[in-house]
Amino acid sequence: MSLTTSQQNSTAAVERPELQAVLDEIVASGITGITLRVSDEHGEWTGVAGRSEIGDDAKPSVDGHVRIGSNTKTFTAALALRLVSEGLIALDAPAAGYLPGFDLDPRVTVRTLLQHTSGIFNFTGEYYPDGTVVTGIPSTIAGKEWVDARFTTYAPEDLVRLALSKPARFEPGTDWSYSNTNYVIVRLIIEAVTGRPVAAEMQRLIFEPLGLSETVQPTSETDIAEPYAHAYYRYELDGEEQTIDVTESNPSWISSGGDMISTSRDLQTFISSIATGGLLSDQMRAEMCATRETPIPGMGYGLGLFVQDLGEHGTVITHNGGAAGHAALMYSTPDGRRTMTGTLNYVDDAAMTLALPFQQGSQRLVDAVFRRASAPEGV
Repeated sequence: MSLTTSQQNSTAAVERPELQAVLDEIVASGITGITLRVSDEHGEWTGVAGRSEIGDDAKPSVDGHVRIGSNTKTFTAALALRLVSEGLIALDAPAAGYLPGFDLDPRVTVRTLLQHTSGIFNFTGEYYPDGTVVTGIPSTIAGKEWVDARFTTYAPEDLVRLALSKPARFEPGTDWSYSNTNYVIVRLIIEAVTGRPVAAEMQRLIFEPLGLSETVQPTSETDIAEPYAHAYYRYELDGEEQTIDVTESNPSWISSGGDMISTSRDLQTFISSIATGGLLSDQMRAEMCATRETPIPGMGYGLGLFVQDLGEHGTVITHNGGAAGHAALMYSTPDGRRTMTGTLNYVDDAAMTLALPFQQGSQRLVDAVFRRASAPEGV
């Protein structure tokens, strides 16, 4: 028997009908299911809407697992900064010094990788302002080909070599462009300086210190722990629409740019630790949240996270991510006193039909949690 929304919210400190209304609107826009966890001066609130699985009325578990996509980058950046504190990595050292087997531009530093200012080609494909598209690895091909390739294993070294075989987008440090390749190179640097797999270092320096028992970096493993919401992919074959359950898939195609699995609770613990300094030294936390060196004014990207300006309401540190039918939200005020994390499951497709509803829904939640004008009911 599935729990109703009111039952799942029974432990909440206060009622938050304005947040539940936004969750319901997001599901109405086409998202299959969503969970939300908010912690602030009024206590902690959790809510759910939609379904965990198509064809079943059960709602997503508020503590369910999803693939968190590019939120992985924030974890990877935090791990790299822990290793900076240990003296194994230097932010402004050339990446080539750590990875001599690759033909890396000597101007590319660890910092430019973490900040997306390296200019290195994005191995999942580049989209240029004039409309030109340069494709990347085979698994990013859309439709049935993507579904058939979803269990393929890609070596991170091969992803980097593919990217380096393409022309750079710009000179290192002169511009900003989001590239998954940057974080795969950081992964290889982490493994080179520690002599250990990235997942083992993530466990040692991030998961264990924070008690993140529901977060994993699978690298190439295809399964996902229960409870979980189902992810789907839609494509057309011979004129008929096909919707395939792609919950199980091999995340090696995205590597440390987006391969991790987590829950809203673990994401809340993680982003809170970044905000409050519970994980990083004051110096490393300042480096992570600094946006002053980003070449594009107003971009607001530090090292592995965005610093979003909310005008009179201050700023939030954030990173969101999506991974073929799963997605995750992660927000915190700089002092960690107000956080919002969430998980989503949906039906993905080549046209990214739900990208706009996802973005609009995320912004409505930010407005409700961080820009709200009045206290919740019961306060």
